Parts: sequence; C-alpha cells; structure tokens
Amino acid sequence: MTHSPKSARPTALVPRHCVSLGGHGPEDVVADPHGRILTAVEDGRVLRVEGLADPARTRVQVIARTGGRPLGLELLPDGDLLVCDARRGLLGVRVHDGAVRVLADTVAGTPLRFCSNVIALSDGTVYFTVSSRRYPLDRWIGDLVEHTGTGMLLRLAPGATEPEVVLEGLQFANGLAPAADESFLVVAETGARRLTRVRLTGPAAGRADTLAEDLPGQPDNLWREPGGPIWVALAGPRVPALELLHRRGPALRHAAARVAVRAPFRPPSTTGVLAVDDEGRVVHRLERRHARFRMVTSVCVADGRLVLGSIWERGIAVCDLPPDAGHP
Repeated sequence: MTHSPKSARPTALVPRHCVSLGGHGPEDVVADPHGRILTAVEDGRVLRVEGLADPARTRVQVIARTGGRPLGLELLPDGDLLVCDARRGLLGVRVHDGAVRVLADTVAGTPLRFCSNVIALSDGTVYFTVSSRRYPLDRWIGDLVEHTGTGMLLRLAPGATEPEVVLEGLQFANGLAPAADESFLVVAETGARRLTRVRLTGPAAGRADTLAEDLPGQPDNLWREPGGPIWVALAGPRVPALELLHRRGPALRHAAARVAVRAPFRPPSTTGVLAVDDEGRVVHRLERRHARFRMVTSVCVADGRLVLGSIWERGIAVCDLPPDAGHP
C-alpha cells in the first residue's frame, strides 16, 4: 500500500541552538555511536562535531579534505566514511589520518558527477545516488524545474571499481536508507515528492515501487535511526506552481529552467522533517514556519536530539526530539 504523509498533522519543530562550522553548506549530517556528528562543507572539509548538548563546549574538528564538494556521508562499521563528492565521485575517507581515495569516478565510461547520497549494507555492498546527469550541483534548481528524470541509483559490489546502474529515470535522486531487514532500499526523489522502494530480496528483487507519495515537502537526505524509523529531511515545502509546470511540455520546462538557474534564490522559511516506518506510515511530522535555519537537507538523531544540516546555512541546528520519539 502506498501512503501519503501529507495528511499527517504537523507538530512544532523546536530549535535549541546552532553550531557554526566556519564554512558553508553542511549538506548531510550523520551521527556516530558516541553522539558526535559528522558532516562536510563546501570547501571540501569533512568535520566531526562533539559536545552538542552545551554550546560553550562544542568542538569542531577537521578530519579530512576531499579536494572537491562533499555531500552525502555514510559511517562504516570500522569508523571510516563513504563520501559522495559532487565533483570527484564516490570517495573513501580514513578517519584516523584523513586519507582520501577514489572508490568510483565513472559509470559506463562516463565521469560521475553530482553524486548525492550513499549507504553501505551489512554485506559490504554500497548503493549511491546521482541526482542529475544534466545539471551540476551549482545549477541544481534547473533539474527540479525542468523535471529531467535523469537521476540514478548505482550499486558498487564489494571489491569492485566500476558501479552498475540499478535504477534510472529518477526525479532528482537524493537520500537513501535501508529497510530494517535490508530487504529493500528507500530512495528520496526530491523532484517528485516521493519515497521510492527498491526491492533487494525475494521474487520482486530489482523492482521499484512507491513507498510514500505526495509528501508535504521536497525530500532530501534520509537517515535510518538504529532500531527506529527513517528520518526524512524536507528541503522545502510543496510548490504548487512548480507541480503545474511539471505537467507542461519539455520545451516550456527547459525554458523555465534556463531562467531559474540565473535568478536569485532564497529558500522558503518553512522547514520540516518526517519520520516514516518501513510501511511508509508517518511516525512524526515536525514543521516550523518563519524559521531562521532554512533549507533542511539532512536530519539525524544524536544524544537524544534532532540535528539538522543545510546546504544553505553555515552551521548545523540542534532541535528537540519529539517527546514520544524515544531512542535506543
């Protein structure tokens, strides 16, 4: 059954404080087992943030420099990182000494650009997304306006150096999260306001269907809380005019995209996050209007708090976890 979270009544997203990172655009945030946050900024620095509970004691440490533009992160069981770099491809980062190596930078002979988010399964298989094959990161809005459907889901088998295409034709493929039993993946399609389910096991393996659609905003990065739900960052609210444009012909959409990539952009002030279970049912819907922290592109839970990342801001936001959320 496909679910529509739009009807779920929102509760308040309550901010506590922001942590400045001295850099722009911490697009993804992930939590480690010690309650620290890993993120990365526009100048290529990969950062570790600890001491979130007390702003006076918060410490930001540089653990690596990718030499590109890091976006999505995945923490591996050994403590190292996978990094989707919009310029360099899929990278591996050794946290203890900052060494960076390229794991994959082409697919079917074409350079990998605009890699967005990544996850690793328990058997070592890595899945990652490419948001657009037509627009680079600095013109991302063009893809959302033109509705190109050129996003991809890729798979890198253990020991392989060349990824394979699992799914294409996605509308701005973005965040990834596994089912609790790893029987399927969830892919956020930002441009379609939906969560797509890709079966990994059973007779339907390799097939895709819709887990949740008609979301109340544009889904960005996903994060699976161990033992808990899938958290969904909503980068912006629903835009009815954009949806109307998507129903028009490709020539008009292309013309509109050419205008959009040159126009000044400021994110809307409504921000929010969702949490859904493996059936696509809404567990939590949190929203804040007139927010100072805009364009929430990632969310995770650390030390009993919600932590938000944003490709627009110069820091991360620490918010209250819903009282009925619980955490392992």
